Amino acid sequence: MKIAISSGKGGTGKTFIATNLAKTLSKMGKEVRYLDCDVEEPNGHLFLKPKISKDEDASVLFPIGVDKSKCTKCGKCAKVCKYNAIAMLGDNILYFPQLCHVCGACTIVCPVDAIVKKERTIGLIKHGKSENIDFHYGLLNTGEGSMTVKLIKKVKEYIGSGINILDSAPGTSCPVVATVKDVDLCVFVTDPTPFGVNDLKLAVDMAREVGQEPVVVVNRADSYSNELYEYCKQAELEIAGEIPDDRKIAEVYSVGNLIVDKSSKYRKVFKQLAEKIIELAQKKRIVKKQNNTIIGRIKNNTETSKKQSVCEKRPNEIVIISGKGGTGKTSICASFAALAKNSVIADCDVDASDLHLILKPQVKEKGDFSGGQRAEIQQYKCTNCGACYDSCQFNAVIRNGVVYKINPIACEGCGVCELICKDHAVIMNDAVNGEWYISDTRFGPMSHAKLGVAEENSGKLVSLVRTKLAQLADKSGSTLGIIDGSPGTGCPVISSLVGSKYAVIVTEPTVSGVHDMMRILDVTKHFDIPAGVIVNKADLNKKKTKEIKELVNKNNNDFLGEVPYDKAVTHAQIKGISIVEYSNGVVSESIKNIWGNIISQLKKGGASL
Repeated sequence: MKIAISSGKGGTGKTFIATNLAKTLSKMGKEVRYLDCDVEEPNGHLFLKPKISKDEDASVLFPIGVDKSKCTKCGKCAKVCKYNAIAMLGDNILYFPQLCHVCGACTIVCPVDAIVKKERTIGLIKHGKSENIDFHYGLLNTGEGSMTVKLIKKVKEYIGSGINILDSAPGTSCPVVATVKDVDLCVFVTDPTPFGVNDLKLAVDMAREVGQEPVVVVNRADSYSNELYEYCKQAELEIAGEIPDDRKIAEVYSVGNLIVDKSSKYRKVFKQLAEKIIELAQKKRIVKKQNNTIIGRIKNNTETSKKQSVCEKRPNEIVIISGKGGTGKTSICASFAALAKNSVIADCDVDASDLHLILKPQVKEKGDFSGGQRAEIQQYKCTNCGACYDSCQFNAVIRNGVVYKINPIACEGCGVCELICKDHAVIMNDAVNGEWYISDTRFGPMSHAKLGVAEENSGKLVSLVRTKLAQLADKSGSTLGIIDGSPGTGCPVISSLVGSKYAVIVTEPTVSGVHDMMRILDVTKHFDIPAGVIVNKADLNKKKTKEIKELVNKNNNDFLGEVPYDKAVTHAQIKGISIVEYSNGVVSESIKNIWGNIISQLKKGGASL
C-alpha cells in the first residue's frame, strides 16, 4: 500500500502528519516504510530520527562534453538541445551540465559518436531504521535543481511490502507529480486560512489531472473561516481527519519530537486518522472531473522562453525566500511591499502563488506562457515500431497494445521521440505551461504568474516574471524590486535568486527550520548572493532562535531580526491585508525594524536607492 502525504505548499504540517502517522501505524503492528521524496528539503529524519546504516550515491549518466578528436564541429548537438545545455561558440562546443536533463538527444544526432558521458552524483539516498520503521530519503546536491525528479524516482525504487508512507514535496509541479501519480491514496494536508484554501485548490486540480482522487487532512483546525469546508463540500472532497490548532503541538514540533510520543490525547487522534486512511486507501476511488487544465488550450498572447526580451537595467532586487514554504515568507514580503516606497513587486512562487491574496492585484495585461514543447504522435503515420517508447527518458510514451501515445503531463518536450521516429509520425507543438500577469496594486506595479496544473518549466516562468519586473521598473523609474521567491532549493528558487541584489531568508525556530535554512544558505553561497535571515515566530522556541542567530553569524550572513508569534498575522490574512496595515503591535514594529536593516545592507553593498 502506497500513501502519499502532500500539500499545496509547505508549512501546512505535511511532514508533521506523515511522521506521526508512520509512528502510529508502526505502533499498531503494521509493517511501515517511510520514503522522504521531498529531496530538496527532506525533514522526516529530523523527527523519526532513524539510525542510518547506509549512504548511497545517486548518480546519473550525464554528457560531460565532446571528444575533440572525433567532433566535426557540425553543431547538430547544440541545435537539437531544448534546454540550452550545449552551445556552439565559433568552433568551440560549450557544455552547461546544470541545464542538462539527460534526454539523450545530443547523442542521437551526433554523426560521429563524439558525445562523452560519465556518471555524475546528483545526491544521496540514505537508508536506515527508526525503531521498526524502514527509512529511506533522498538529499539533492546543491545546484542540481533539474535532477529533482530523477532522484525522487530513485528513492521510490525502495517501495516495498506493507504500508509505504511517501512524504511528498509541496506544490503542484513535476516533483509532486512524480511522487503521487501511482499511489493508492493521496492525502493533502491543509489549514483553514486563505493561503491554505488557495493552495489546496491548486493541489486538487493537479491530483485529478494525474488520475488521483485525493482526501484532505485539516491541520491547525480552528474557526478562522468556513471557506475551506465550503470548498471541500463544493469540490466533493472527503476530509479524513482534523488536528486542532494547539500551541503545544508547535512547541513539541519545534524541538524535533513527535506529538504521539508526548500526548495520549494525540495518540488517540492519530490512531483514528491512521485507521481512516487505511480504509480509504483500500477503496477504489473515482476521480472527479476538474476543469482547470491548461493542457491543449488555445494559446493567447503567448510568451515563450526564447521570446523573452531582457531589460538591461534591473532594479535592486530583494528576494524573500525560505528553505520551504510555511515560514511566513509571503506575509513578510507583503509587509515589505507596504513599507517600501516607489518599488515594483513580483511573485515568483509560480507553483502556488499567494501574494495576490494580500495585494489584491488589478490585472492590466495577461497572456499565456510556453516554456517548451510537447510531442504528439500522428496515428495515421505511426507504424507502431516502438522506437519512441524505448528512447524516452521520461516515460512519456504510453503503450496500449500496439498503439503508442504521448502522456502530455510526463512529456518534457525534449524532442527525442521526433528525432528517433523514422516514419516522421511525431510532431512537436508549443506547450502552454502557464499564465503571466501585469497588475496594479495599492503598493505599486506587480508582475506575477500561475503555473499550469501539473506543469514543468516553472524555472523558465519565474525568469519571465523577473524579466517583466525589470521592464516595469524601467518604465516606472523604480530602483527597488521586491520579489516573493519560490521555496525549496531547486530550479524555481535558483531562477528567483540568480542576479538579485540581496536574499532574505525567512525561517522559524524549529529543527526543520534550522535544517532548511542551512540548505538555502548553501544555495545563496553557491551563487554568490548576499543573504540575511529573519526568524519568524521567534518566541516559540527561544533556545532554537539563539542557535539560528549563532549559525547565521558563524556563516558570515546577516541576522536581520526576530518576529514574534501572533495570531494577528492570520487575522490580517483573512482580512486580505498585510500585518503592518492591520496592526501597530509588536509584530508590525519588528517587521519595520527588519525592513530598515535590509535597506541598510543594500546601501552598504553599494545599491543606489
